[in-house]
Amino acid sequence: MQKITTFLWFNNNAEEAVNFYTSVFKDSKIGSVSRYGDAGPGPKGSVMVATFTLFGQEFIALNGGPIFKFTEAISLVVNCENQDEVDYYWEKLTEGGEESMCSWLKDKYGLSWQIVPTALPGLIAGSDPVKSKRAMEAMMKMRKIDIATLQKAYDGAL
Repeated sequence: MQKITTFLWFNNNAEEAVNFYTSVFKDSKIGSVSRYGDAGPGPKGSVMVATFTLFGQEFIALNGGPIFKFTEAISLVVNCENQDEVDYYWEKLTEGGEESMCSWLKDKYGLSWQIVPTALPGLIAGSDPVKSKRAMEAMMKMRKIDIATLQKAYDGAL
């Protein structure tokens, strides 16, 4: 059991969200599911709490009602090895959601994600401040990160 688990509060669509997330991330699984009974407060048979795992990280989803909403103050970062991974996660997670700037997006449930290539830190915070500045300036104009464009900016080829 991990010491710290991310707990996600949904209005009434936790089960749908858990199914969605486990379909997007290949190394994932749904764990335990507890459903509301006669005592409520949710509709009998609907998910109260569900656990799920994405890449070995456990999460808990609750159908808690409309009291709380997700904000950009919390986001989940997906570290991507290459552009194909960036493209895949960006496409899947923006479906029904919205794009933001510099690798950030909100999925259709309002949860914020960052789709970040592992090459990014070396390009925007590398040992050469002039090259890193060019890469940072290029990134600030992007929504989804384009690794090739950042590399060209870093190399001075843009």
